[in-house]
Amino acid sequence: MGIPRYIGAMIETVPDVEPARLARFDAIIDARSPGEYAEDHIPGAINLPALDDAERAAIGTIYVRRSKFEARRRGAALVARNIARHIETALADKPRQWRPLIYCWRGGQRSAAMATVLAQVGWRVGVLQGGYKTWRRAVVETLRLSEAPIGVLLLDGQTGAAKSRILERLAALDVQTLDLEALAAHRGSVFGGWADRPQPGQKMFESLLFQNIRRLDPARPIVVEAESNHIGRCVIPRRLWRAMRAAPRIEVKADAALRARHIAAAYDDLIRDREAVLAALARLAPFHDKARIERWRTMAQAEDYAALAAELMRDHYDPLYERARKRREDKPLAEIRLDRLDAEDIDAAARRIKDIAERFAGAARAAHSA
Repeated sequence: MGIPRYIGAMIETVPDVEPARLARFDAIIDARSPGEYAEDHIPGAINLPALDDAERAAIGTIYVRRSKFEARRRGAALVARNIARHIETALADKPRQWRPLIYCWRGGQRSAAMATVLAQVGWRVGVLQGGYKTWRRAVVETLRLSEAPIGVLLLDGQTGAAKSRILERLAALDVQTLDLEALAAHRGSVFGGWADRPQPGQKMFESLLFQNIRRLDPARPIVVEAESNHIGRCVIPRRLWRAMRAAPRIEVKADAALRARHIAAAYDDLIRDREAVLAALARLAPFHDKARIERWRTMAQAEDYAALAAELMRDHYDPLYERARKRREDKPLAEIRLDRLDAEDIDAAARRIKDIAERFAGAARAAHSA
């Protein structure tokens, strides 16, 4: 008899991942295995696997070594049980009007099977044509292959000058920002990881970055904190890195003692774990003599973190910044000095940067229309 005609009418093929298309759905379901999902997924998607990692591996082995028919038969039984479990658990409270979008690796059997069953329930279901590979292709085309310029304004300055806090305040003031350190879950130094936030893999970092960039207005500048092209193990993709290297910059400055206190407070989560601090210092060993590393270890063991931060900035991070700054031949659009690094100081700096960004955008529009 085949699938009833009304079931086919309940399943929509979605041809791309344009935001307007995705926004029509109440949820995005990733039907791939947990391992595939962990490596990368559409941000916000929930993982309801048609096959778990062990099941997928076992079925794949049968498919290759024994029989395609047997693999399909066993796989169908597993997929049916897993979909039934999802309906009884994760989807048990979904109303009649709920609309999910489903994808798997290539928009094949796993998403089709789940879509058919959910449509039988009575939900109007979408299936992403091409599956995850459609998403990944859009990410790569936007971040690596596109030659279109990105209007970046660089927030530059030495370590400890509260650039991340300024960036947060700029976002609250409706200035377009990209917080690369937040997306990479890393503060951009050997001390930069968060104990409770593991870094995403490169593909997941790029998915998060793509999702954020395409929400922004290309006609307005995007303020980005100056970084090296690696943030922890995450690499800034080619198109954005090219834009950052060419971008005009605003430089923030503060006295060394003030920056040291700010760093000690900002890294409070790290310094609660002395072993993590010592491990980070060990990663600096290739760049400094043994006596200096041992002195820093002694400071860490004594929990003299303000003094340690001051020496690390003076002997390691400030020289790195100066070398990077000298490689650029441009002068900053503006230099902003912070005298206290408190909330009022941060707010004043952010408001001045907002004004500079607006004037920069106006000048760019005038030059384009001339």
